[in-house]
Amino acid sequence: MTEENKQSGEAEASRQDDIAIEEGEVVEEELVEGAKVRRKGIYLLPNALTTASLFSGFYAIVAAANGIFDNAAIAIFVSMVLDGLDGRVARMTNTQSKFGEEYDSLADMVAFGVAPGLVAFFWSLNSFDKIGWVITFVYLAGAALRLARFNTQIGSVDKKYFVGLPSPAAAACVAGLVWCFHQFETSTWLTLLTMVVVGGAGVLMVSNILYPSFKDLDLRGRVPFAAILLVVLAFVVIALDPATVLFAAFLLFALSGPVRALFRGKPKKA
Repeated sequence: MTEENKQSGEAEASRQDDIAIEEGEVVEEELVEGAKVRRKGIYLLPNALTTASLFSGFYAIVAAANGIFDNAAIAIFVSMVLDGLDGRVARMTNTQSKFGEEYDSLADMVAFGVAPGLVAFFWSLNSFDKIGWVITFVYLAGAALRLARFNTQIGSVDKKYFVGLPSPAAAACVAGLVWCFHQFETSTWLTLLTMVVVGGAGVLMVSNILYPSFKDLDLRGRVPFAAILLVVLAFVVIALDPATVLFAAFLLFALSGPVRALFRGKPKKA
């Protein structure tokens, strides 16, 4: 290699590095008609929804630390709604990005891992001292491992199923429990119930039990008229007692996985 070619290569490499670190900007490579194209910046709308979900999770921690446990539980459910919106908005507007995926995963760790665990700990588990924070850590570790495994399995597993309990559903079980019983005086039975729900949710997240993802539902197709009546009925039932209905629904969803796995594992009779 001549000295001129060497200097040209070094200049090109330096120029590429300058592009990557220019003013701390995010630079991603995208395939456009088979060619790699560098894009600077991030998409505002989906990342704004992710930020809102992150804020709701952070608010849940602050509210629980101040003893406002009903607001803390509601904030976690708000995070769930926002988390469901950001991905759908990104797909609908064709604004998916690697940065968005990583940011969403980190926000989920706060909203569905740290927040529910600390809310349950401040509410009830701290009365059991070391056992309480150990159970809380089991949940936090389960959420972290669940999200890490999910990120590595994208594109390699059946989209119809989740491997392990989804972290938003686990967070809903914990938040629903707190929302239902936040007015009760702290007692042994309630603390034991909290330990079972929090610890069980943490274990189910890292299990190999399959849960339906509902991604195969066609929401854009035509349905019978009676379907809209069922939607109205669902909203009415939730409005009557949101805490109890949501807690019961997500708890049944969490238990459905082990039950289905148990019956699936039994040999069929001849």
